[in-house]
Amino acid sequence: MMNKRIIYGLLGVVIFSGSLKLGHAQQKNFETTTVASLPSIFPSPVFMELQGESFLLGQSVTLVALPEVSEYTKTAVVKMLNKAGVKNVNTTQKIPKSIRGTVVVLGESKNGDGKALLSNHKGILDNHKEGYVISSGKKDQGFLISLMGHDAHGLFHATQSFAQLITSAFFPSLLIQDYPAQPIRGSVEGFYGKPWTMLEREQHLLFLSSVKANTYVYTPKDDPYARDRWREPYPADTLSELGRIAKIATDNHINFVYAISPGPTICFSCKTDFDLLKDKVNALRSVGVRSFYLALDDIEYQKWNCNQDSITFGKSGPEAAAVAQSSLLNKLQNYIKGVDPEAPNLIMVPTEYYDAKETPYKAALRKNLNQDIVVQWTGTDVVPPSISINDAKAATKVFGKPTLLWDNYPVNDYAESKGRLLLAPYDRREAGLSKQLAGILSNPMNQEAASRVAITGVAAFAWNDQDYDASRTWTFAARQLAGNNPKTTQALLLFFDTQHLAPTFGTHPWQVQAPSLKLILDQFRDALSYGNKEDRAQAIKSLLNHAQEFRNAPNIIRSGTIDKGFIREAGPWLDAMAIWGEALESVVLGLQELEMGKSNSIGYFEQAQELAKKAAVIPSTPGATRFEGPVKIADGVLDVFIKDAPKLLYIAKVSK
Repeated sequence: MMNKRIIYGLLGVVIFSGSLKLGHAQQKNFETTTVASLPSIFPSPVFMELQGESFLLGQSVTLVALPEVSEYTKTAVVKMLNKAGVKNVNTTQKIPKSIRGTVVVLGESKNGDGKALLSNHKGILDNHKEGYVISSGKKDQGFLISLMGHDAHGLFHATQSFAQLITSAFFPSLLIQDYPAQPIRGSVEGFYGKPWTMLEREQHLLFLSSVKANTYVYTPKDDPYARDRWREPYPADTLSELGRIAKIATDNHINFVYAISPGPTICFSCKTDFDLLKDKVNALRSVGVRSFYLALDDIEYQKWNCNQDSITFGKSGPEAAAVAQSSLLNKLQNYIKGVDPEAPNLIMVPTEYYDAKETPYKAALRKNLNQDIVVQWTGTDVVPPSISINDAKAATKVFGKPTLLWDNYPVNDYAESKGRLLLAPYDRREAGLSKQLAGILSNPMNQEAASRVAITGVAAFAWNDQDYDASRTWTFAARQLAGNNPKTTQALLLFFDTQHLAPTFGTHPWQVQAPSLKLILDQFRDALSYGNKEDRAQAIKSLLNHAQEFRNAPNIIRSGTIDKGFIREAGPWLDAMAIWGEALESVVLGLQELEMGKSNSIGYFEQAQELAKKAAVIPSTPGATRFEGPVKIADGVLDVFIKDAPKLLYIAKVSK
């Protein structure tokens, strides 16, 4: 029998808000409506089912925020209700004895009132941290919506699902029982090149919370006070800003992790260096940071930085480096736990951070490192084309514990990604990895807003890898960027397709370029080669329509309700796409003229080549990425078609 969850997931392809708005328009004088479909919630919940008819929220709603609910969470739900058209939100801390009108209850399962509301839900929140239950439907003389979390984090995640549900005047009667597969989910700002601004970090934290991620690691390689000048204290204003960002993270149930990278210069056995490391930790603790990380990636480990280390740890080399690193990490873990027993465990990224081959370094790290310290691993390569369950099992064996995956996607700070935004969906990670890993963190691009497309997939996969659908999540990411506007969503998906290529350090990408456009162009070639005159005419007409849609997509994106940061970051690529679209349109018009036997087709083809040359040299934003270069749009697909198009009809006719 097909899993109930999967059936509902397929039904959920229908956009819920649209169906409810239709029901509201048709039955505005009724409290309930039979027009309903299971909503699309991202990440996909573990379990979801409809329990009856949708119901009208009404102009006034009673919001019951049980005593344990934070003011931040309560205020967020009030704003969601107001956005959905509720004019009056009456707040209280007590559940009414009899439900009248619409009542929304927020709480945690540990609370007595919360437990009572969950009495029929099989104790799902007893065993799952960050889990939540949403139950809604008719109750007494009114309607009850309850959002219950296993803990404060779970309740906050429930509100993020609530935000996706409350998109119209009607609300579905349903039951959602949900919890994350991975305990650590989010992103690590760990790229080379221009770091994000504090405003971009703030926006990224709000984004992470919306997709139920729970971790953000601050470790930009080009922050001098975290790497090259780690011994020096932060300027007061920068430290204050980091504290402000950490507070935003805490309010939104994101663990702000500060990472320091002392490896290039540290003397592992030097007390002074360790004291300076503690000073840096304490400075961050003073502004509210409680979680820390030691980054030992991309450093020299064949020789010591000081003579004292050779006396303490012996001859330099990978094995001795692992022993020295373990010693430092263990001391730092003990210090942090000593001053804050409830602090999260220290995280580290080793110098040998990829593959799962046994080495002297990994063996020494496995033997000497405190078992509570979390170890990061990037997969089978620095930028792995895929990650399987067996890969993760091998990593667990070689590191001695399940690893936290540092997934180098969609980061674009290496030469193979030159001129690219990486906007393909998060894919080729095997369902079931949640049982083998300690979590997943994505390494994003220098472009924060554009990174959300892939990170939406990372978060969804980390939450529920068994029901993860890369394509649907990709569409959801476009819809979120577009503010739920269908026309803008479609334009974004056309643009995403031109940036679908996902490179690795090797010669073959792990995701191909422009698969949707390639299919359209291949079908067009087939129609010219094997179709009759009517088939060719229809194929030309269809491709002309697509070329015009392609050309217009950048203007639609820029005029829509899209995040302004995305528009700014993607600007050069949008400029190039519009010109490539003109070139494609010109080529198709030339083919049309040629098919009709007219003599002026050559002018269209020449114009297309000039446009292609112009589009091919548009530079990326200066200083935005480590490797700059002309932007690429559907390269290897669109440029090849435009170059070869004048020959298509000739070849097709000769072949017949």
